[in-house]
Amino acid sequence: MKASIKLTALLLLASAGLFAATPAKSAKADVPSVTISTLASNKGVAVKAAEAKSLVMIYDQDKNVLRKDVLASNASKGYILNKLENGDYTMEVTANSQTVKKHIHVYEEDGAKTFIVQE
Repeated sequence: MKASIKLTALLLLASAGLFAATPAKSAKADVPSVTISTLASNKGVAVKAAEAKSLVMIYDQDKNVLRKDVLASNASKGYILNKLENGDYTMEVTANSQTVKKHIHVYEEDGAKTFIVQE
């Protein structure tokens, strides 16, 4: 009899623990607020801002600001890079207190300007 009382109490305690536990909050997936991709023409990059106003800045290797733009929320804009001089550049996009930096190397290959976006 004592064993059945202990077993009943144990099952009651276990079931109460299951129902009393607070459910885990469903965490919002870490969706990047900024997307940087290559333009279809492969002459530059496109910046897409999600849900917030974004600040786009392009620097040369000496940290001189070459371009500064503000994008509205859910807006996108393309930046032509093959018109830049050969060298290293930095693209910095800030939105929702998140900053994404991409290093870009512009060079000439077979007589045509091209670029590499480094991760």
